[in-house]
Order: sequence, then structure tokens, then C-alpha cells
Amino acid sequence: MDKITVKAKISTDRQKVWDYYTKPEHITKWNFANDDWCCPTATNDLKVGGRYITRMEAKDGSFGFNFDATYTEINRPQNFSYEFGGRFATIEFKELSGETEVIITFDAETENSIDLQRKGWQAILDNFKQYTEANNP
Repeated sequence: MDKITVKAKISTDRQKVWDYYTKPEHITKWNFANDDWCCPTATNDLKVGGRYITRMEAKDGSFGFNFDATYTEINRPQNFSYEFGGRFATIEFKELSGETEVIITFDAETENSIDLQRKGWQAILDNFKQYTEANNP
């Protein structure tokens, strides 16, 4: 199975990045690839065996799906891994001087091209970066 990696440097400390990435009240504000989509609900039981569930849907109601994952490893605030539909993803939070690099590596699926999957996950990560930096005190 091919692996895909996307990255972004966020201009704030690792603890804030971790919190904004994992708390449902923040997840619903950034977890979509473009402004035509939204994330109306998110739940996150952040423990090994816990579930991470988000609803992603087009704002016009034409399409939507649930992303449902189960945590397999958690090392706060450095990284976590989860399994979703037989695929795996690891999200790393690397502390740099005054910034945090978020690195997501995930198993590719076979329905869409590698490039399309990379662009979609990168767009969501870029949206996360924008939201997190815009909410810096």
C-alpha cells in the first residue's frame, strides 16, 4: 500500500497546535478542504481504542460522509496514529523554534489518484494552519 505525506508549519507552540487539532470545538472549524464544505460535527475520544468521528459534507447538502477512525497509539503532544477502514495514518507534531510542524502520513486508497488524495489532505491541513494562526492571541 502506498503511503502519502503532507506537511505544514504552524506559527505557534506545539501544545496549542495539539489542542486545535484534537478538540472537537476546533475540529469543526477547519476540517474541510474548501469553503464549499463544512464539518458540522466532531467527536474525539483521545485514547488508544477511542474513536475519532467527524462529519464532512457539502454546504449545499449534495454529498457528505463520516470519517470514523480508531486510535492505535497516542504520545501527547508528539504524535498519534489511527486506523480507518483498514488504512492507517500517523500525525506528528514537531516542535521547532516558535513553530510546530505537522506531518501527516497515511495509507493511500485505490479509488482516487495519489495526487488527488495528497491535494485533498493537504488542503485540509492548510485550512487547519490558517484557522490556528488566525486564532493566535
